[in-house]
Amino acid sequence: MSIPQSGGAPITHHDQLAQYLADGCKPKEDWRIGTEHEKFGYCKDSLKPLPYDGDRSIKAVLEGLQHRYGWAPVFEGPHIIGLEKDGANVSLEPGGALELSGAPLETIHQTCDEVNTHLAEVKDIADEIGVGFIGLGAAPIWSHEEMPLMPKGRYKLMNAYMERVGTAGTSMMRRTCTVQVNLDFESEADMVKKMRVAIALQPAAVALFANSPFFEGTLNGHKSWRSRIWRHLDDARTGMIPFVFDEGFGFEAWVQYALDVPMYFVYRDGEYIDALGMSFRDFLKGELPALPGEKPLMSDWADHLTTCFPEARLKKFIEMRGADGGPWRRLCALPAFWVGLTYDQGALDAAWDLVKDWDAETREELRVAASIHGLQAEVNGLRMIDIAREAVAISEAGLKARARPGVGGLVPDETHFLNALKESIETGKVPADELVDDYNGRWNGDLTRIFADHAY
Repeated sequence: MSIPQSGGAPITHHDQLAQYLADGCKPKEDWRIGTEHEKFGYCKDSLKPLPYDGDRSIKAVLEGLQHRYGWAPVFEGPHIIGLEKDGANVSLEPGGALELSGAPLETIHQTCDEVNTHLAEVKDIADEIGVGFIGLGAAPIWSHEEMPLMPKGRYKLMNAYMERVGTAGTSMMRRTCTVQVNLDFESEADMVKKMRVAIALQPAAVALFANSPFFEGTLNGHKSWRSRIWRHLDDARTGMIPFVFDEGFGFEAWVQYALDVPMYFVYRDGEYIDALGMSFRDFLKGELPALPGEKPLMSDWADHLTTCFPEARLKKFIEMRGADGGPWRRLCALPAFWVGLTYDQGALDAAWDLVKDWDAETREELRVAASIHGLQAEVNGLRMIDIAREAVAISEAGLKARARPGVGGLVPDETHFLNALKESIETGKVPADELVDDYNGRWNGDLTRIFADHAY
């Protein structure tokens, strides 16, 4: 999750809120790709999740990366809680999953190199201390009680609030992992079309990247249990946000949505101040109970935007949030899929043509069906495998049109990063299907074998 912001100008008038989002507009030549992914750490001998502290721990991995590979540490109080280097950062999810938030890069070739380097560094440190990491959408065997809460003030507050809203918030915090990509927009109109395509096609991403068929040691009846968890988390800040498709949607409409999302915290002088359930609208008037008489800074607005969790999220860029964490190849396939769909105008127009006639109920039904059935989902005569096939074909055309070469010019474009998705469409099987086949077949119901077979 996001590292908190500090400082910034005071918010003196409402227009600053939308302007903050509009300041993300960039000419096409300045568009970049920021890939994020999370993975679960565990002790190789016991298969238990990593504690924060100790010889085999999250702290040991962070300190190993710091000292061996030159990452600068990030502290909260006495605790190392992240790392920074070259525009990228490594951070901790609430239950100890390790996240790489990559630097903004120009091509999928570069972002995949970044992922590869990071995973190689993590494996080097992990092997030395008897630790492993695995990419899955949900923790396969661990209970809530086995997952330690990391020593971050934000997580302590969120944990208490999640226990009061929805039914799955604490499961999301401790026992899910994702892969995401952050993408730019040129103008408000460009943002609007990209957000609409992003929301409408998140179910296709859920299906193609579904990788969480197990939970608490058994089959759960879903291809993406992670997606199911997000549907039962907190209706005030999650979901398919149908207002994005309303006429007149733009930066100000997002401001109004975000202002209605209850607050979690205010960050001041290295401390998280409890503002759970309070209103940013009251904060703007100097009437926040947690800080009476004080008005927000722009950093407070930036932080508050990170507490909205819809399937695609607007900040100064757009975050694609629907995919399960997964195997190495799919960590590069996810940014390739969305870059191909949105960074070429012809592809973006074609993607909008694919989804523009769907209504809000259809989009929501596709989301639910994708989490249960993956590529076998079907809603109102729409077959998910057909949607995915067309979306990947549009993405491939977009990547060809981008024509960004790699490997010193030997590779003409970025289309090969879609190969894992094309294989899934050809076979009808995504990672979740392959895991279930292993569980029912060669693992003979022994789910602990997932670690040896699928760790990075």
